[in-house]
Amino acid sequence: MDVDTGIDDSLGLLYLLASPQAEILGIASTAGNVPAPQVAANNLALLDLCRAPDIEITLGAEQPLAIPLRTTEDTHGPQGVGYAEFPPSRRTLSARSAAHMWVDLVREHPGEIVGLCTGPLTNLALALRLEPQLPQLLRRLVVMGGAFNHPGNTTPTNEWNVHVDPEAWKEVFDAFSAAPADRRPLVCALDITETIEMHPHHLIRLAERADSVPRQEVSESDTPGTRSKASNPIVRYLTDAVRFYFEFHRQYDQGYLAHMHDPFAAAVALDPGLATTRPATIDVELGGTITRGTTVADWARMWHREPNADIVIGTDPAEFFDRLIARVGDFAREVYPAGQ
Repeated sequence: MDVDTGIDDSLGLLYLLASPQAEILGIASTAGNVPAPQVAANNLALLDLCRAPDIEITLGAEQPLAIPLRTTEDTHGPQGVGYAEFPPSRRTLSARSAAHMWVDLVREHPGEIVGLCTGPLTNLALALRLEPQLPQLLRRLVVMGGAFNHPGNTTPTNEWNVHVDPEAWKEVFDAFSAAPADRRPLVCALDITETIEMHPHHLIRLAERADSVPRQEVSESDTPGTRSKASNPIVRYLTDAVRFYFEFHRQYDQGYLAHMHDPFAAAVALDPGLATTRPATIDVELGGTITRGTTVADWARMWHREPNADIVIGTDPAEFFDRLIARVGDFAREVYPAGQ
C-alpha cells in the first residue's frame, strides 16, 4: 500500500486488515492529504488501534517531484483523521525509504504483488527510476486518482491525488505503457468513486455489526465536532473520522455524506470482479495554463498508442458497502470483543 492517510485511506487500510485473504507486505507513507511524517504517524497508530502484527511502514518523499507540496487539512482534519485523535505509537518506521521498499518487494516476489496507491504517486515514480522493470514485476497496480468524463474535485478538471504531483502520475502511466495487457493498472477515478457515498446509516449498520454500544447515531442535526461514545475503539475512531468528512461534504453542498474513494480502490485490489473496466490510453497534461494536472483518456485510439490502463467505469455501490460493513464490523468485534 502507498497511502497519504487521510480519512478514507484509513478506511482502505482497515478494509484490508479486516480481509483474511489480504497479506499486507508494506505500507509506504506519501505526502498528500497531510505531510509525509504525519501520514507515517497515522499509519503506525492505526496498526496500534487494530492490534495488528508488525507491518513495515516506510517514510516516503516529503515533496512532489517538481512542485511544492499542497496538503488538505480542511478536508481531512489537522492530523488527517478528522476529529479522531491518535496517541503516539511505540512502533518504529523502517530504515529504508518508500521507493526502496517498492523495489525490494517486487524483486523478492516477482509477479505476486498487487500494489495499491490511494495518494499521490511520488513514491512509485521514484521507485520506477530505480527499477524500470517494476511494471513487469508487479502482478497488478490499482490506483485511486484522476477524472475522465467527470468534473475534478480540486480544479474544474483535476482530481486531488493527481493535482498534488502530476509529474509523478505522468511518469507512472508512461512507464506502464510497457506492461502486458493483463498487468495494466486498474484506475479508480472520480467518475466512479464519487458514486461510493457513505451515509450515516452505513456507520450505524457497521456499529451494530460490531456489537458496539450505545447504539450509534450520526445525524446531520448533530452539533459539529460531536464525539463518539461508542464502546468499540475501532467504531469510535471511524465515527469521529468520518463525521468530519460528512461535515466537509455538506459544507460544499454535496450533502451529509462522504465519498469513500480509497476503500473502494482497496476492495477492487482484492477483487477486480467488483468493477467493470474499459481499456484506454491515459496521459497527464503538464503544460496547460488552466488544465495542468488533468488526466486525459484516449478511448478511441486517436493517439494510435496501445492502452496503458483499465479504467473502472461501473460497479455496485450497495455491494461494496455490504462488504465494507461486514468485514470491518466483524473485525472490530473480533479485535475488541464486547468493547474490550
